[in-house]
Amino acid sequence: MKTLNPHQSNTEDHLQFSFEGAVDPRESLERELEPFLLTLEASAGDWMPNVVKGKRARKYSRANFWKALDEDRDEVGATLGLYRTAWPALDMTFRLWFPPLPPELNVSLVLQPLSFFSEVERCRAFVDMVRGWAARYPVTYASAHSVADEYLSGSPNFGRDIQTSMKDGFDKIYGVYWLNIFGSELVQSVGRERMLSTPAHRVEELPNGSVLVLTWPTVTDFACEEARQAQARAFVHLRPDLDLSTVLSELRERSETLAPVEPRFQPDVAPLLNRVLDACAFSERQRKIAEFNVRPPPEPEEWLPADAAIPVDVQDPSDAREHYATLAEHLVAILHTEVPSVFETTPESLTDVDFHLWSRNYPETFERWKIDEQLMPAVGAYLGEVLVRRLGGQWIPRKKLEEAQVRVGNRVWLPFVRAQRYLGSRQALLDYSLTQSYREAERRCS
Repeated sequence: MKTLNPHQSNTEDHLQFSFEGAVDPRESLERELEPFLLTLEASAGDWMPNVVKGKRARKYSRANFWKALDEDRDEVGATLGLYRTAWPALDMTFRLWFPPLPPELNVSLVLQPLSFFSEVERCRAFVDMVRGWAARYPVTYASAHSVADEYLSGSPNFGRDIQTSMKDGFDKIYGVYWLNIFGSELVQSVGRERMLSTPAHRVEELPNGSVLVLTWPTVTDFACEEARQAQARAFVHLRPDLDLSTVLSELRERSETLAPVEPRFQPDVAPLLNRVLDACAFSERQRKIAEFNVRPPPEPEEWLPADAAIPVDVQDPSDAREHYATLAEHLVAILHTEVPSVFETTPESLTDVDFHLWSRNYPETFERWKIDEQLMPAVGAYLGEVLVRRLGGQWIPRKKLEEAQVRVGNRVWLPFVRAQRYLGSRQALLDYSLTQSYREAERRCS
């Protein structure tokens, strides 16, 4: 069965939830985990997982959950995935740890789109679910928030090195998000009275001493001014060493970073830039759109009027053309596994090549001599071959590669010169894309 992957697209924000709760190793697993499943099934509603996966994927049912858990468990724990086959997309990981490790139940959840939780009732049901889990399985800390905004906050390291972050975890209040469950140790470190007097939409003490703090009724409104003020007030209340105006300014800056920006891309490169956007983290998406809007790629300059074409200076032009075809085949050999469309020698394959070289950062990953002596001739020849095969172009061979031209209509194009500029840096792959060069030639050939 095909499950949806919320990580596959970054066109919309996600809800991210993390939970680490203690379990009682003296109880049987079924008795200990029954409250977790009852609460999930009663609260999830339209986002309820319908697939459970251990060693293999099964349709979700209580019986299949236990079967998957039994198959996957070993001496230290078990890990299951919970997914959906219909919108909204869900990636939920359920982990158990057994003694001699600290006995824990860890749950992480990513759901897309965040807008699914725009309704107050859906948010309330989610919060009540988390409350039920936290009341049954004492937590150190749990939170739910926008993935993009949480990333901008510095989570999970908050300026610490990875080793320190993994060792200490959320050992003090580094941030306040939409939904927070503070465990008893964090409550004690802040002071129970202060914790319970947090200015927030909902504050509730749980039976095991942890405290639930909800800053705003709906998670989708986290970036609005009123929600940011509530978030700032709660954070500064729990961290009196912080300055309210500074915290609020930082939150507003995050909101501005995530504010939607309308793309205004040059049409020739829009397909490529859209794919670059899809490869960026959602938290970077709007900034990237704004950057592309104000910095369109320069118009291609690697051409001459047809009457200024540099004449052939090789003894056997047909042999030279075969050489260019062979060079183009070198690019096919290099990329065909990861870019299958390269076999097709089409405008679309040029965009695929552009995106692949950018995503793998070829110019700054490989040694420069390999780029200049091996990749550049292959890329230039491939661009030239697309011009020949798709626009009826004609090679004008020259002894020097950078002087070789392809006549298309009333212009001659210099594909190897384009390739030199193109492979100068990662940014140059976008500024001097093969896609744009071809589309300009296509437009001019009529």
